[in-house]
Amino acid sequence: MPTIDLSKVGAGFNDPVHDSQQVFRNSLQALSHPGEIVGLTIHKGILKHTQPSAAALLLALLDSDSRLWTTPTIAASDTAHWIVFHTNCKLVTNPAEADFAWIESIEDLPELSSFNQGTDEYPELSTTCLINVTGFESDTDAQQNLTLQGPGIPDTRQLSLGSVSITQLNHFLSQWRANKLLFPKGVDVFLCAPHQIAGLPRTVHLSRTESTPFNKG
Repeated sequence: MPTIDLSKVGAGFNDPVHDSQQVFRNSLQALSHPGEIVGLTIHKGILKHTQPSAAALLLALLDSDSRLWTTPTIAASDTAHWIVFHTNCKLVTNPAEADFAWIESIEDLPELSSFNQGTDEYPELSTTCLINVTGFESDTDAQQNLTLQGPGIPDTRQLSLGSVSITQLNHFLSQWRANKLLFPKGVDVFLCAPHQIAGLPRTVHLSRTESTPFNKG
């Protein structure tokens, strides 16, 4: 990445220590309760960046030892300068080298197998992927509802991704099935709406359901 253009760098958290801790707790809640929609408090300095919730998550999770891969649109944006300045992370061009990945949309998602899968001895070394979505809108006529089952979910939980096409969703689900088979290896995912996140740990089972009422968990 070229030298950071300081004119493109804005503020981060209002209170770096407190705000970072709060967002980190939010991320743990999202992964501990898969599919539960978790709201984030987004501060003014973060609002202008590509998908504010994802920007806030990375601001809390990245440090100087972290390697971040992004899709080209994000890599070419002012947000890339901003996140490197505030976290001192390293941007990488190879997904397999990434500790974290930021993806513009499900449509732009590379194969999950292209990311670091971790090892049987150290599964925590795998890539954590943040995927931008437009929201978790409820629409009883939509065919983009997901049913989630697994640890952290009593019975089942529903999650709606109304802005994602059926083709894109089916492709994602096929990748997710392959990802789950790698356990304990495999990637974890945060779905990031503008002010909300939902966690998809590698342990969760996903399937598509149609015309299913939305449940916030």
